[in-house]
Amino acid sequence: MAEEKKRGGRHTLTMEEREKIRMSGVIDVLSFDEEGVMLETTCGLLMLKGTGLHVGKLDLDAGEVTVDGMVDSINYSDGAFGEKHSILKKLFR
Repeated sequence: MAEEKKRGGRHTLTMEEREKIRMSGVIDVLSFDEEGVMLETTCGLLMLKGTGLHVGKLDLDAGEVTVDGMVDSINYSDGAFGEKHSILKKLFR
């Protein structure tokens, strides 16, 4: 069932003026700080980079997350769940 949750379900991302992102279909928040947020979504790993990033609403039961701050980039990766640690090492050097 956990694998079904990872690949099934709907993932949406809405951004307002590069300063607020609302997402659904979020499975887990893997890491976050003011310069980056890494999430596992139903569509793969998602990396947000920017300045002054802050995770606002966080409801993993519903799969909903909001992120505030200036967003510079949004990057998806289809990396396997077990590979996320090597991806984290590359992104947070």
